[in-house]
Amino acid sequence: MRLLRQLMSDLRGATAVEYGLIAAIMSVALLSGYSAFTGSLLGTFNAVETHFTDANN
Repeated sequence: MRLLRQLMSDLRGATAVEYGLIAAIMSVALLSGYSAFTGSLLGTFNAVETHFTDANN
């Protein structure tokens, strides 16, 4: 019974789970931000390429 009470009062596992959730949320946010940035950067390069292609013709 004493072991069960110790396990119930131990909060170290809960803290590890919280840190894991925070890391997962940050990873998702970074990946979606990277995806948006990549799309914007590709659009910029395409616009520059089109500008130079039209200027040479």
